[in-house]
Amino acid sequence: MIADAQLPTAVDLTSVVAAEPDPLLFATVSGAHLYGFPSQDSDVDLRGVHLLPAEALVGLREPTQTRSRMWDANGVEMDLVTHDLRKFVRLMLRRNGYVLEQLLSPFVVHTSQAHAELVALAPGVITRHHAHHYRGFAGTQWRLHEKTGELKPLLYAFRVLLTGIHLMRTGEVQADLPTLHREVAPELGYLPDLIAAKAAAEHGPAPVRRTQVAADLDALHVLLDEAQDASRLPDAPTAYDALHDLVVRARLEG
Repeated sequence: MIADAQLPTAVDLTSVVAAEPDPLLFATVSGAHLYGFPSQDSDVDLRGVHLLPAEALVGLREPTQTRSRMWDANGVEMDLVTHDLRKFVRLMLRRNGYVLEQLLSPFVVHTSQAHAELVALAPGVITRHHAHHYRGFAGTQWRLHEKTGELKPLLYAFRVLLTGIHLMRTGEVQADLPTLHREVAPELGYLPDLIAAKAAAEHGPAPVRRTQVAADLDALHVLLDEAQDASRLPDAPTAYDALHDLVVRARLEG
């Protein structure tokens, strides 16, 4: 588990997750802190899984399977989003790289045996089709950058393409942009400067020529296509039955 001192807030994050109405199976830090480019005023994104009681799912009332709340803690914006276990596992099985990054985040605020089991089963849901998630996410962020000129979506575009390439090549989920820069695209020498600029201003402009970054992102799209074509990852998840058993067991045990 991480120490609170590693985050830009004096809030005891363990007490925050303990206040949730249903048991939390895990909570991790996501967002800019996970991606390696937080700014001085970045919010703290907490993501996780809660466990609804069995009666909430077998009765007539439709339960709220996703919960979110935001609050201010000593001047830092906190953002907590959790899914019920069944919904989260279904997202895992839909080539959703976002939830895998949350599950496998090294910044763990709260954990459990079920969390450990989900982490162990995560490789069994990774397929070569996760490339579609990262390709589409990159396109959305690039369009947002073109519209606003801001640095943040540009860094997101680089990050997700590099994560996708690395995943297709290794089967490993890596979301930290400085690490991805070193391991996948060290030739992009301006990335550390962009990360430093983002640290200084959350919503500042991108200090780089548009033609240059557009060409480099196009090249990364090509690399992602090539990595997907050459990937040895399976076409479909292999952990469906094991995840089903985990959801049933966790629900019945409460």
